[in-house]
Amino acid sequence: MDSVDNKSAFRIPHSALIRWLLKPAVFLAGLGPVAWLIWAALTNNLSANPLEDLTHETGVWTLRFLCVTLSITPLRRLTGWNALIRFRRMTGLFAFFYGVVHFLRYVWFTVFFDLQKITDDVLKRPFITVGFLAFVLMIPLAITSTKKWISRLGGKRWQFLHKAIYVTGILGVIHYIWRVKSDIQNPLTYAILLTLLLGYRLWHKFRTVPVVR
Repeated sequence: MDSVDNKSAFRIPHSALIRWLLKPAVFLAGLGPVAWLIWAALTNNLSANPLEDLTHETGVWTLRFLCVTLSITPLRRLTGWNALIRFRRMTGLFAFFYGVVHFLRYVWFTVFFDLQKITDDVLKRPFITVGFLAFVLMIPLAITSTKKWISRLGGKRWQFLHKAIYVTGILGVIHYIWRVKSDIQNPLTYAILLTLLLGYRLWHKFRTVPVVR
């Protein structure tokens, strides 16, 4: 009896495990790509066009974190592990972080902070137009990701606003496809994944709609 009590005394609570172990692990993993880019730049391990590497990697990781964020709800429903929801804000903010770095690379090294060139590109170059719209949509999502904003907006309005992530994902995939132009194999992979994630939501929504008799 005493041995059972001793084992239970050393058992880590589930919430503490998530807060002090899993969340820090996910956070460090989220910083991994940018840490690799910095290391590769400092050790000359990028390609002959390092700015292109920075553009590609930050753009792709933005899409990856968007897909990870969108996958949390389906995984939570399929596995029954409701604690997954506690990682959604972090992964969403990492998507925004890599989106900011992706956008800053363009603003800093392509147009050199020239607002007129940015405006011209947004208006005249379709792949920049959709990419810019995707980035703009991410800004209010990042700002309102805290619990205080949920209480300020109210649950329903907050949920409605954060459905903009669906549009962000779609625009991000279109931006990727239009940017690479010919070799669209990788962008199509994200298009398929995004279709599955959004398709699951539609299926779940209509599956749970009560039938009116």
